[in-house]
Amino acid sequence: MTSVAESIALCRQITAKHAKTFYLGSLLMPEPKRHAIWAIYAWLRQTDELVDGVQAALTTQETLDAWEAQLEAAFADGKAATPTDVALVAAIQTYKMPVEPFRDMIRGQRMDLDRDRYPTWDDLQLYCYRVAGTVGLMSSAIMGFLPGKDGTEAAVSLGIAMQITNILRDIGEDARRGRIYLPLEDLAQFNYSEHDLFDYVVDERWMALMDFEIQRARHYYAIAEAGIKTLQPDARWPVWASLMLYRQILRAIERNHYQVFRERAYVSTWGKALALPVAWWRAQYS
Repeated sequence: MTSVAESIALCRQITAKHAKTFYLGSLLMPEPKRHAIWAIYAWLRQTDELVDGVQAALTTQETLDAWEAQLEAAFADGKAATPTDVALVAAIQTYKMPVEPFRDMIRGQRMDLDRDRYPTWDDLQLYCYRVAGTVGLMSSAIMGFLPGKDGTEAAVSLGIAMQITNILRDIGEDARRGRIYLPLEDLAQFNYSEHDLFDYVVDERWMALMDFEIQRARHYYAIAEAGIKTLQPDARWPVWASLMLYRQILRAIERNHYQVFRERAYVSTWGKALALPVAWWRAQYS
């Protein structure tokens, strides 16, 4: 049987390999919170792999039903179905985590299984909440709010902002899989068609559309910023760091002149290093 320490080590390995920015932010947390965050990420990664991994073609709604049953057992009975679940169960029990954000995450994966287009922003916003806003809720259960403060809206907004950023960064990759996450009503607003997107057309229409989406993401980052002060002091630096590092991806997209079809926007090692002391300062004085 996997020990808690072995499970935490495995969760750390998964987080470090697949979520470098998220992992960097986690290293700024106190050790117990860091371990719980790694456990959450490992579960999230495995959940996402069901519908977005190499075996995704084999995944059905029944597959997700079975995965959800394992989740319910972890919460209700402390039962670990996988080696990484051992650390997850420990986090659930230590931080009294609610199950509903995890259920909503699985609902988001069901959306990915059923559709490859989002007609309106309301449709995409629901998806972003389920697959990313929920991560803010899971994480805030571990990080904790100050007595009498509620930063729930900010936590959800940070997740939504990050998911929009992911969508914009990965437009080319998703297009090659036949997926369009940008709301179709937004494409229509800028007279940019699905065919244009699949042909990788970068012109004034595309740049205006991308700028519109980037400003939407920045709106949610601003809401998240305003709520960081509601967190416990030892959680503020990692959240500031994660927010600043992820938001830099938007600047990278702009520097690439919105060419997301053939270039992947990323934050340089130097950019990450510069962000950390600024994030620390904001955590202390903002």
